[in-house]
Amino acid sequence: MSPDSSMATMPRQPPILDSDSLSASDTPPQSNTPSESGTQLGPPPPEPVGPSPPKRWISQRHGIVAFSSIAIALYGYDQGMMSLVNTNYSYLRTMGIPGDSAMVGVIVSVYYLGCLVGAIIASYLADKKGRKLSISVCLITTMVGNLLMFVCGLFPWESDDEWDGGSRALMILGRVVLGLGVGGIDAVIPVYSSEISKDGARGRALAKEFQANIGGLVLAFALNLGFTRWLGKDDQWAWRAPILAMQVFPWSLLLIIWSLPESPRWLVSKDRFTNARRVLVGLHGEAKADGFLEQLHNAQREETGEHIGYWDMVKPGGSQFHPTMVTIMGQVNQALTGYGAVSVYGPQIFQLLGWDVASSENMTLLNYLIYFGMMMVAWMTIDLLGRRKLMVWGSGGLATCFAFLTVMGGFALDFFQGPRLTIEVLGSVTLVISTAIFGICWLTTVWLIPTEIYPNRARAQGSAISVIIWGLANFAITFLTPLGFNNLRYWLFLVFTATNSFAGWWTWRFSPETGSRSFEENQEFFRLASQDGSWVVGRVGGGSFLRMPLKQQDRDAANAEDGEVAKGDPSETTALISRPGE
Repeated sequence: MSPDSSMATMPRQPPILDSDSLSASDTPPQSNTPSESGTQLGPPPPEPVGPSPPKRWISQRHGIVAFSSIAIALYGYDQGMMSLVNTNYSYLRTMGIPGDSAMVGVIVSVYYLGCLVGAIIASYLADKKGRKLSISVCLITTMVGNLLMFVCGLFPWESDDEWDGGSRALMILGRVVLGLGVGGIDAVIPVYSSEISKDGARGRALAKEFQANIGGLVLAFALNLGFTRWLGKDDQWAWRAPILAMQVFPWSLLLIIWSLPESPRWLVSKDRFTNARRVLVGLHGEAKADGFLEQLHNAQREETGEHIGYWDMVKPGGSQFHPTMVTIMGQVNQALTGYGAVSVYGPQIFQLLGWDVASSENMTLLNYLIYFGMMMVAWMTIDLLGRRKLMVWGSGGLATCFAFLTVMGGFALDFFQGPRLTIEVLGSVTLVISTAIFGICWLTTVWLIPTEIYPNRARAQGSAISVIIWGLANFAITFLTPLGFNNLRYWLFLVFTATNSFAGWWTWRFSPETGSRSFEENQEFFRLASQDGSWVVGRVGGGSFLRMPLKQQDRDAANAEDGEVAKGDPSETTALISRPGE
């Protein structure tokens, strides 16, 4: 008698936390896995006997969200950290560069080149060896890169030694290695989180993680500002201490990750059905686990034998070219909003509005704190209003704000040619409002969509492409922004007005609504687009992807009112795979 068949006559044991350590040769439970003909292979299992699952499993999903949030906070921490490192006199002497040198932007931006390479490597590991192992490797890489940044010019002590250019080279190397780790984390964490979250709560889960991202930005900037005010801009520990403090993140995450479950979708893709079921029992309970496992198995069988490589994703006419273009343009449009520049160069932007250096740093911290608080609105609205509507509205709001900032900058620097409190306050309020708009409408959405539109075999690769484009776009933005400050001054805001207008138009025209739909339902959009011969969302599937689908009770009410279908009967809009709780 096989172990799986014996489960039908023996009481079930409570799920084991480290279930993914079992053999990779597991077979689907015969009691609930359908055969290729669609018939059941055995009778349904008896009601469970014995102790119920440990209560610690009940909050397992919350633990995963907390872990993912801390991991995503790494990226925000780096942004906040570099904002004031770039203006520290000791740092500039150690690098051997003046404050207005283009090399300042190079050192910041090479990080994004590391991110795009790290995304490719991490997505490969995530598909081959699992999401957890890939994340662990990225965390170790992050630790190494951070230490390389810290030791630049450290000896002789208190010397700010350039090491004959070696300090700058080591800093650039450290930034690249740090990018390898953080880029890999940014590619795999959204996939890991979305594969465990419910269809109707994926946005909320990821938005909470990105609120932690902003929390990391706030923490880094506050630490940096505190050390700068305490030690002064001439002290090397004012920039070294915040860099070293980043080590807390990867060390903490490495201690946590092995107590978390592996992605059940990945386990099913490797035919580890017993492991996947144990994870599902822990996440959803004994009663729902078999239903979820059957859904995952059916989705996996539809993809069996279908090999998807990067060439299929980037080649015009390839099987995943259309979703890849949605992914690419999402990240390009997010970069065009200009908020990579605002995050990294916040103090300089407030100076363009007329504030002095110290006041600009204080205003930047206030802006980040409001940014963090407004992310609560993001995770409350992203599954309620949908991804597409938020992005379109956000682009309109940002374009308006940047147009107004252009006017305020002109008054501050050209018309009044000096500080004017009214201009400073009006401009700063506008910048804070635009930051809130970006956080609510654009920060999370473009990271979420790639995790919702690809088949299982391409999801990690799609997320990797998202990070690659994000890296390239932000490399360009963070490299060019200092040049824009020096040459265009406040006219840079007008550039962002135009780019936000384009981002809103493209999203309205070509980006489908993916909220409150299963992965398989979202993939149906691209099949319909191919049949209809159009990528314009309004022309695909009768425009059904312009908005989120109606909830079941709303569909029933509408159908009953129209007399089309009796309440409770299936209709053409019934979900292909019912979502949890429906």
